Amino acid sequence: MRILVVNWNDRHNPHGGGAEVHLHEIFGRIAARGHTVDLLASGWEGGEPRALVDGIDVHRVGRRYTFPLYARRYYRRHLASRGYDVLVEDMNKIPLYTPLWGGGAPPVVALVHHLFGGTIFREAGVALASAVWMTERALASLYRNVPFVAVSKSTADDLAARGIPRGSISVIYNGIDQTQLSPKAEMRSAEPLFAYLGRLKKYKGVDMIVRAMALLDHPGARLEIAGTGDCRDELKRLVRSLGLEARVRFLGYVTPEEKINLLRRAWAIVLASPKEGWGLTNLEAAACGTPGISSDSPGLRESIVDGETGILVPHGDIAALAAAMQRLADSRGLVEKLGTAGRRFAEGFTWNRSADDTLSHLQNTVHGGKK
Repeated sequence: MRILVVNWNDRHNPHGGGAEVHLHEIFGRIAARGHTVDLLASGWEGGEPRALVDGIDVHRVGRRYTFPLYARRYYRRHLASRGYDVLVEDMNKIPLYTPLWGGGAPPVVALVHHLFGGTIFREAGVALASAVWMTERALASLYRNVPFVAVSKSTADDLAARGIPRGSISVIYNGIDQTQLSPKAEMRSAEPLFAYLGRLKKYKGVDMIVRAMALLDHPGARLEIAGTGDCRDELKRLVRSLGLEARVRFLGYVTPEEKINLLRRAWAIVLASPKEGWGLTNLEAAACGTPGISSDSPGLRESIVDGETGILVPHGDIAALAAAMQRLADSRGLVEKLGTAGRRFAEGFTWNRSADDTLSHLQNTVHGGKK
């Protein structure tokens, strides 16, 4: 097959995140099986306009905020003649309306991690948030008859609530690298260590994790925050105001190796966002034998088996979040019990299976007319 993927970022983009990991893990494997995969994505200052990444031919145009203005034009001038069998729009941020691109465009499959909905108003200004909210509301009319792939049942339910026929939505879960991500009990911190790993954005709820840390009654407990984002300075001010400088550490950007070490050292990964596509970090932590503590919110609730691989708490309930952290801080045995079950749970999710299911879905869409 000849496949064109359209996404705002590729894996090397400084603004890339979990969606880009997902894209390259799956479509890199599809490319390795002999299929042609091209990626149309945004560029950045210093980034090469063309690159071969994981066997994927990456075309970079525009920048973070101008990509939608250039993507369609670049496609029609440089890519439309390549005879793609299918165009996969990896719908990260706002839709690009690829079904309207015309010019003999191939069938479109929309891949969705999560939709912002009302949560965008916590992150962006009113004008931008309103624009994102309105574009998501228009999905049902602008993507009529387009098959969708969702990374979780929560996202599938969200799409259905917006008018996408449930029969047009397939759920294909994320995978993880079972070899790289593995338990090493000897690396577990001697004292309770909680970790957040992800973007430092308002909607991620990292401030609630910091506030829960202030309620934790364990003098040796610490919190390490890995990641970058425009909320970092605000979070640092919060840490100072709560007198937590000695107990909370900001790691900034971490390498893949440092990330794995953090997951192994932690007593629990803590996530407090109101919604996610899936909660890949929870699964990666589980693969390392580390429990998760998360908001009981869409996406995240699917990556933790409550009471078995981790603990779910009502979103926004800082006292409940602190109580869950306290339970683990008070019991190393419970940490190990949840972590062992988490590893068994994580073993059911592989990138090879995700790639198999994605390729079958694309082939059925193109050749079989099935969703």
